Amino acid sequence: MTKPRLARLLTNLVDPKNVITALCLLVGARYGWSGVGWSTLAIFFCAIIPIIFIILTEKEKTWANRHVPDRARRMIVIPVIVLSVLTCLALMLLGGAPKPILSMVGAMLATLAVLWPVTKFTKISFHTSVLSGALTMLGLLYGPWWILSAALIPLVAWSRAQLKDHTPAQTIAGAVLGVLVAAPVFGLGL
Repeated sequence: MTKPRLARLLTNLVDPKNVITALCLLVGARYGWSGVGWSTLAIFFCAIIPIIFIILTEKEKTWANRHVPDRARRMIVIPVIVLSVLTCLALMLLGGAPKPILSMVGAMLATLAVLWPVTKFTKISFHTSVLSGALTMLGLLYGPWWILSAALIPLVAWSRAQLKDHTPAQTIAGAVLGVLVAAPVFGLGL
């Protein structure tokens, strides 16, 4: 497999919506069927609604543009995602979702709150931010052996830089931001 094909494969596999879906299911599973139900709600508001909005509002209507390569367009997409995640959080608070699931969605919202203003100045990597934040939350929930999964982060950073979607600095900044935001916010809910 060529480097560009491998990079594209990694980028698509570790797309933020895929990482969010896996994270929600793994966190929800820890709390039984009720947790899976709450996590399904989180998947709907934090992954499905955002990707539908991105696809429906994309001018070129190409699947490749679901990664929102244009920084100006990200400034339009991010507020919609924030609103969707806020709606999810409100529904969970009203419905009495387990605290760790609330904290997971809270960490997603906090990450967006930091990524949004940064995006105005640079195209920080959402791929590495979402992945590092998710792996941090899973490590806090399931134990330190999850640290081994951190090997995925440099691979995804490489893929994003290889495809020229980000500079190495933008991928590193995204990864660091994901950990720094997710750890304290999610940790409060444990």
